[in-house]
Amino acid sequence: MEIKLTTSEIRTILQGCQYTLQLVGSSRDYRKIQSLEHFSTSNDVVLNDAFSILGEIVDAIEQVEQFSQQGESSHGT
Repeated sequence: MEIKLTTSEIRTILQGCQYTLQLVGSSRDYRKIQSLEHFSTSNDVVLNDAFSILGEIVDAIEQVEQFSQQGESSHGT
């Protein structure tokens, strides 16, 4: 089964995920957990890294959209 999403929907979902991660990361309980010495991940990543990565992906999608729109407008002339 393939889910069909528009580029706009994909961007909105990713931005929503970013917002959710930001909410979790700003909670006192999460900050407490992350500060514990036993808290570790296999790649030493933290929640803020995931937030940043999603931001980079959203930026890349927007760049592709801008490039595509520029290409379409140059073909129309």
